[in-house]
Amino acid sequence: MTSTINPTSNTRSQVISTYHDHPRFICVSCSAVLALQDELISKSFSGRDGRGFLMHSATNVKLGKKEDRPLLTGVHTVADIFCMGCNDRVGWYYHKAADLSQKYKEGKYLLEREKIVKENNWKLDE
Repeated sequence: MTSTINPTSNTRSQVISTYHDHPRFICVSCSAVLALQDELISKSFSGRDGRGFLMHSATNVKLGKKEDRPLLTGVHTVADIFCMGCNDRVGWYYHKAADLSQKYKEGKYLLEREKIVKENNWKLDE
């Protein structure tokens, strides 16, 4: 669930707590759920601060301003995404790709590896 809200506004009370029994990616700063691990497309992307994960969807994020940004694979129209729990920038959303070979990214999210934690939600047998 993505919303267009001022990235600096206080949205902590709007964080959705869900996916309790599913492996997920959470915000490193506030532990808000950002995506299910099942939504992972690729771990072979680059973010601003290192590796990035391309995701089909994300939750508990808000969109920043749309802009054309030169990336490693060409110019893309993207918007930074911010965690609704703590307002940290956690990646970006691909609105549009200029190059035909990059169109598969449109409508997808890039979560920066340094901004997320993989939570497996394992259960131990007692």
